[in-house]
Amino acid sequence: MKDDRTIPADTANTIPRMPSWVTVGRAETPEDVAFLSGAALGLLHVVLGRDDVPAALLRDRLALHAAESCVGFAGRPERAADLRDALHLLRPGDRPGPAGAVYHQWRRAVDRAISAPALKRAMPELLAPHVPVWLEAGQGGVVRRAAAVLEAVLTDHPAEEAAALILADAALARALGWGHLVPVLAAGLNRRDLRSTGDDLTIACHRAVVKAAPGIAQLAADLTRRAGALHAVSVKLRAKGASDAVAIFLTRDAVAPAALTGFMSDRAARRLCDRLVSLGVVRELTGRDTFRLYGV
Repeated sequence: MKDDRTIPADTANTIPRMPSWVTVGRAETPEDVAFLSGAALGLLHVVLGRDDVPAALLRDRLALHAAESCVGFAGRPERAADLRDALHLLRPGDRPGPAGAVYHQWRRAVDRAISAPALKRAMPELLAPHVPVWLEAGQGGVVRRAAAVLEAVLTDHPAEEAAALILADAALARALGWGHLVPVLAAGLNRRDLRSTGDDLTIACHRAVVKAAPGIAQLAADLTRRAGALHAVSVKLRAKGASDAVAIFLTRDAVAPAALTGFMSDRAARRLCDRLVSLGVVRELTGRDTFRLYGV
């Protein structure tokens, strides 16, 4: 998956959509399921390889969705808005709670190119030394490898769903030749699937790909359009540090004005965020009057 490139918004209309026969096809046999997941991954590979897709922004948004799924697997009530608050409104020196920690794991996992050292950063300290071994647990086809990694981690640490899914998605991405981890499996699996093993887990992962891939392709098209609109407006902004702020918006799911104060004042950061909202290229995500968050 390539790094970010932004070009005019109308190019988003050329991003291919998932064929309806993939999403509505009735899979009667394991071979049918594998065929449909292969087709879904093939189209996803094309979409994610495009230069105009804002890759880092897409990965960060998908990390939020994956974290929300993992928090749900643990029986916690936090949803996407809660996870954003848990991480983006932290005070210096504070540590996130359990749900925020899961979100932090996923953001770290998608932030850097896939490697054992980079993935260790996203793991709890107890699990980090085992990452190289787990990554080599899978053999065979693309999805079968990911399922084997998922099973290996959960066999050793049944409560570490987030870590297991991160490494499974890393195995999937590596097998497909993607440079970065793209969260795919968490959105399509359920808690019962995670207790499966062997061929049953592999089939569940195939089904998860078929379920998740169309939404990822659609999100890629939507973010490409939004990023193109922001890029078009950015050349007209006169505020000092505006270009640096736009670069941050093009890589992060959510931005607090405080995140921009490294190159502009707090007041200027808030004014710029509100200006981008008024121009229709950035959204205020919380609906609050204070402690606001903004995103493309």
